[in-house]
Amino acid sequence: MPILLRCHPGIGPTVAAAALVAKDNFSARYDLDRKAGTFSRPSHALAGQSYVGKILVLDTAKGGVATAWMLHEMSSRGVVPLALVFNRVNPILAQGAAFGAVTMVDRFDGDVTDLIQTGDELRIDPAAGLVEILSR
Repeated sequence: MPILLRCHPGIGPTVAAAALVAKDNFSARYDLDRKAGTFSRPSHALAGQSYVGKILVLDTAKGGVATAWMLHEMSSRGVVPLALVFNRVNPILAQGAAFGAVTMVDRFDGDVTDLIQTGDELRIDPAAGLVEILSR
């Protein structure tokens, strides 16, 4: 039986994939090798791991306006996370996710990096404000 997590309504289409989770922040500009599709900042908790086709579950967003065009460019090449799940997100990353057609949700009742584990199969329905853990 799925575990249901409620959140603030988000953006993007309904998606399903495996989760990649870390108690760390996220910047498309500073944390990613946007050509290789991996986390490249050595001090990031997910350093060296591929984000392509995964649902990233992280604490919060950081960075500025470059994220908007970076997510869009990454999406145009198919080297992009399938979705972004945060405890809190800033308006700039929300704009970037919308521009890059990346599903995004935030604002859960608990710390999402504790509620979801790497490898969990998730289904995100951003319009309903719902994340389902389909399997652990």
